Amino acid sequence: MENETAIKVLLVDDHEMVRIGLAAVLSTEDDIEVVGEASNGVDGIRLAQEYKPHVVLMDLVMEGMDGIETTRRLLQLYPDCKVIVLTSFLDDEKMYPVIEAGAFSYLLKTSRAAEIASAIRAAVKGQSILESQVASKIMNRFRQPKLVAPAHEDLTDREMEVLRLIASGKSNQDVADDLFIGIKTVKFHVTNILAKLGVEDRTQAAIYAFKNGLVE
Repeated sequence: MENETAIKVLLVDDHEMVRIGLAAVLSTEDDIEVVGEASNGVDGIRLAQEYKPHVVLMDLVMEGMDGIETTRRLLQLYPDCKVIVLTSFLDDEKMYPVIEAGAFSYLLKTSRAAEIASAIRAAVKGQSILESQVASKIMNRFRQPKLVAPAHEDLTDREMEVLRLIASGKSNQDVADDLFIGIKTVKFHVTNILAKLGVEDRTQAAIYAFKNGLVE
């Protein structure tokens, strides 16, 4: 008989023995009910539509639609559902994308049964649980300084030509003559160069060019 107050859980994992083990363990919990099992992402979404689970335990590596894409599509349909990733992988290329896709918690398959049950209960209360190694990786990622691209990377090829000529001591008329363009066009390029480099005048632009190795 269905327990209407129980937390409805859907298992999505392509290993049958994993599903059997999880179902057996979770069946001992009075407040948790496994309502369905899917061996792939497509079936996982289909069963989610049928059973409306509160929590989905999601494997990451599956044939066809992987856990990342399944999580993304599932949460588009049911944004209130909580996806708990249960995987053997800690790879950045898998971990970060599934978290960005909306995974609520991230556990390893080495987790104890009690930890998985606790994570399920926490999820329905809005409390996210992260494996300690996952939390450390995320914190380290935020601690890393973001690399800012050099300002001159925003310059067009023509603006770079003008900058190099300015740095070599050329006047606007010299630049115009060398590049076979009008003096007004040169002034337009110089204005853009100063703005993009964040400098106030031609001298500062020339200094920037030398400091950044744009001219010899």
